[in-house]
Amino acid sequence: MKKISSLVGLLVLLLSFAAQSDDKPVLTVYTYDSFSSDWGPGPKIKAAFEARCDCELKFIATDSSTGILSRVQLEGENSPADIVLGLDATQLTRARASGLLAPHEVDTGALTLPISWKDDTFLPFDYGYFAFIYDQDRLKNAPDSLDALAASSLRIIIQDPRSSTPGLGLLLWLQAVKGDQAAQYWADLADNIVTVTKGWSEAYGLFLEGEADMVLSYTTSPAYHLIAEQKTQYRAAPFSDGHGLQIEVAARLKNAPQPELANAFMSFILSEEFQSVIPTGNWMYPVTSVALPDEFSQLVQPAQSLMLNADDVDTHKKAWLTEFNRGLSQ
Repeated sequence: MKKISSLVGLLVLLLSFAAQSDDKPVLTVYTYDSFSSDWGPGPKIKAAFEARCDCELKFIATDSSTGILSRVQLEGENSPADIVLGLDATQLTRARASGLLAPHEVDTGALTLPISWKDDTFLPFDYGYFAFIYDQDRLKNAPDSLDALAASSLRIIIQDPRSSTPGLGLLLWLQAVKGDQAAQYWADLADNIVTVTKGWSEAYGLFLEGEADMVLSYTTSPAYHLIAEQKTQYRAAPFSDGHGLQIEVAARLKNAPQPELANAFMSFILSEEFQSVIPTGNWMYPVTSVALPDEFSQLVQPAQSLMLNADDVDTHKKAWLTEFNRGLSQ
């Protein structure tokens, strides 16, 4: 019996050594939950990068881009993260001021964004446009401008700009179009709003259940219904004012535990393997000229791409949120 116990102990020890010798370095990427989910682009991107790197790519998800930044700020220089993936371009002033991020060192000559991009810290990985989505089987005449929407009796669902990226996108979209008149516009729009949800998923789910005529989302949302569900009735209303532009970015942490892997992943972001997953994984536009599904040709093409400067957002965001709250409470 003692001999058998000794053999078992030796076997366990050998297996332990073997497991240690097979350990691979782990690249830790903070992102938002829908990116890393089973139905998001994360799993395919993980498999593609791991095939290159002889490492493990580990996604750690928060509920929003705001949550990503808040977490690394809280952890500071001791953060276990190597990469933050999913910051909104409007957060860049705050993110840069943290002092936690390093230059990405990636050649950005292949970028095909609708606006000029020159930044040595933040690397874009996708973009999209905010829009109001409707079901044309239920709504025959959609509004064609922000003013037409506010003047209508349509019921809409939006997201809270304090907790939701689309919600903040609408706040900034209105500010870009209305400027000093934004406060009055919120008051005019208030009676159209059925509810303000914490996040996008809840809002879109309520819309699909018929709780509103329109919902704040993206011009690319109908592509999901076309490709994944073969449903043609969902449309984005094209607004003559233009549409708010969202650009999502990644950045490397200055104290990344795996700096070489972090650099490799930043370069991987602009590869065809990564970018080709974006259209039908994150339902956004890729930032390089990879082929798009045919269904994307049916999507609304905004008359203007509207995006405020990150410094202006950082300076005025608190006041604009106050206008939002005041307008909806009237």
